[in-house]
Amino acid sequence: MQTIRLTISDETLRDGEQQAGLFFEQATKRSLFSAIASAGVHQIAIMPAIHETEEDLVKTLISDGFGDRVVASTMMSRHFIDRALACGVKQIILFHAVSDRLLFLRDAIRRHCDYQDKIFDDGIPTTVIDKVRQNAIERVLKHLRYATEIGLQVYFAAEDASRADFGFLVECICAFKPYIEHFLLCDTVGVLTPEKTYVWIHDLLEYSSVPLAVHFHNDLGLALENTIQAVLAGVRCVSGTFGGIGERAGNVALEQVLNGLRLRFGWEVEGIDYDAIARVTEYLDRLGVRPYAPYSQQAQRHETGIHVKSLLEDRQSYCIFPYGKPEIWFGKCSGAGNFQYLFEQHLNRPLPKEQYERLRSTIKKLSIQEKRSFSTEEVLELIQQGILKI
Repeated sequence: MQTIRLTISDETLRDGEQQAGLFFEQATKRSLFSAIASAGVHQIAIMPAIHETEEDLVKTLISDGFGDRVVASTMMSRHFIDRALACGVKQIILFHAVSDRLLFLRDAIRRHCDYQDKIFDDGIPTTVIDKVRQNAIERVLKHLRYATEIGLQVYFAAEDASRADFGFLVECICAFKPYIEHFLLCDTVGVLTPEKTYVWIHDLLEYSSVPLAVHFHNDLGLALENTIQAVLAGVRCVSGTFGGIGERAGNVALEQVLNGLRLRFGWEVEGIDYDAIARVTEYLDRLGVRPYAPYSQQAQRHETGIHVKSLLEDRQSYCIFPYGKPEIWFGKCSGAGNFQYLFEQHLNRPLPKEQYERLRSTIKKLSIQEKRSFSTEEVLELIQQGILKI
């Protein structure tokens, strides 16, 4: 066997728990974290901004001696960077979209009368897209500088990188390089294929001296082979979840990546305890936790607030299949957009925005109290019963 250096970054407790309908109790999260750390995994991500309970979890884990393993997934805002720092973390993953579709969808320029209600497919002028791209670079750089100035190690996650313009992606890598440890390329909606992946990573490395990392989703059932090809092409870090759990059809399964590299190429990742890997997956199996199958209707379930908000305005933002219909769930990871989608798309009964916010707050509390998430049908029943007041 040959030992290779490859950073393994775990997202089981963050992206994994964002699987629609999945909820981990705090005690379960602590047990899972301990088991994943015992397997030698180098980074374990948690998102403090989701709820105060996540902040408490991060603080507890750091006090338990896991400060070198905890990394805080952090939205691109000084407020959230400060919250992560206040938890005691030393490392954060800052994320921001890099595809033209998501950048245009979220840029302030859409408030202009010429672009209201338009999406990227509506023939947006090149000059506008160029301006949106420049706005994104400036915004990210401002927050990267701030995070490093206050002493944090920063990993940048390029959301929807697999659908980004190649030249713009290279521009981002070069601009962000002085401030980051890794540039994390996300196949956010799982559109890559193995053939494309190897060439894409190989070509990006021609222009980049910053270590590249990958975070691949499994919508087409190809996340494992895509990740293997990325390693063969030269990435230095792999991000995924144990069991392959996560949004829609899940993430790449870390145990499959690690064992695949070992059995196919005779490569063992430095620091990984391969016997302990099985204990993590066995624990998840005892919990009855597993991902939804690619192409299934269950894999079109969405619970994360920012994703549902985007789906409201552009179906292709987080849904690559022309058939089926997105199914909205509600829980700890939900936002006001989940209720906006419910009332405006499902019920055709718009409410004032402040009511969506109030409903979001209530469902988060209820989800934590009952240790679960809720389907659309269950939420409608809660409204009928008066538990969710509108």
